[in-house]
Amino acid sequence: MTDHEDPVFYQRALVRTLLAIAAAHGFLVLIYRGVVPGILPIQAEEWYTCYIIEESLSMDNLFAFYMVFLYFKVPTVSQERVLRWGIIGAVIMRATMISAGAVMIRSFHQVLLGFAAVLIYQGFKIARGDGGGDDGSDETDLADSWILRFAQAVVPVTTDYDGDRFFTQRNGQVVATPLMLVLMVIELSDVVFAIDSVPAAFGSSEDPVVIFTANMFAILSLRSLYSVVAHAVDDLPYLETAIGFVLVFLGGKMLAEAAGIAVSTATSLGMVFVTLGLGAAASVAKHRGWAFRNSAEIKHI
Repeated sequence: MTDHEDPVFYQRALVRTLLAIAAAHGFLVLIYRGVVPGILPIQAEEWYTCYIIEESLSMDNLFAFYMVFLYFKVPTVSQERVLRWGIIGAVIMRATMISAGAVMIRSFHQVLLGFAAVLIYQGFKIARGDGGGDDGSDETDLADSWILRFAQAVVPVTTDYDGDRFFTQRNGQVVATPLMLVLMVIELSDVVFAIDSVPAAFGSSEDPVVIFTANMFAILSLRSLYSVVAHAVDDLPYLETAIGFVLVFLGGKMLAEAAGIAVSTATSLGMVFVTLGLGAAASVAKHRGWAFRNSAEIKHI
């Protein structure tokens, strides 16, 4: 039994995830009370919408982490270090792209139209199932990935893991372990996901302080949330589709506002909640349907 399958380990990860989410809601209360420098109380709904969107996109990021670990058969004991560095990379990448995006928007407000196009394209791609899926093709997709080919071309890699070390010695020569290759794939994946994440954030707010703090609170739960995702990855088949529809909505909202049609923050927040809720509910219903059918078949036998 791996750590992720251990009920006690899973319960602890769930508690840590809930604590991180509680911390985010505590920060939201502070915004409402006007005690957070740089964020006004009227921006509370804006901040919360951004946080919910980034938290849901983080789930997609974690599904990718899970598939990378599965493909490379990374021992559970070695995953901790990669996750830690992967999350640090996510923080740096988000901060860099948020800063660059804010500068671009101040100089060229039309860049939001480019962000909208990215969101709509990626949203439809994810909703159709091209961004991943449960059809068993993920392993083949990863093997053909340009990220994997690039990482393998950069550094020579040994075939054996050496605990949680990224480098080891073979015949007097320092070479990378497969864990280093895994880290490279994860970090390059962070770049790809930031391309979705940052435009989505600018779809709910143009304030870099709001976007950065919402991103950081979403990332805060990533480590423990990964353990939850790894445990329940097969139980939420429709969540990724729901995330795709959220991205399409945000892209449409940005286009509408560029055309002079105002879309309230409350409307955006409600749309995000309803869409993700329907995705989760449909997943649970499908899972229970399978369980009911299996139970009926067993009784029939």
